[in-house]
Amino acid sequence: MCEIIAKEEQRIKVRGVKRKFGKITTLVEGIDEKQIDLKEVAKKLKSRFACGGTVKNNVIELQGDHRAAIKQELIKLGFAEETIDVE
Repeated sequence: MCEIIAKEEQRIKVRGVKRKFGKITTLVEGIDEKQIDLKEVAKKLKSRFACGGTVKNNVIELQGDHRAAIKQELIKLGFAEETIDVE
């Protein structure tokens, strides 16, 4: 029950960053590591988008540009729609 409440309180920021060789990486920031298991969320996102990724410094990094579809996927995982900002 606590995790459901915690998911609704998060301020999530999603942005794309250009890395080496012109590759795009999608970053998901703002999820509190103490209340929500970041590795589990990253695992579900990687599986859904069929990409690689990791968790570094409380930020989920996904290989590729997934900004268009990631908001809907986060909503399916239980995060509130109004708390998700996609840049």
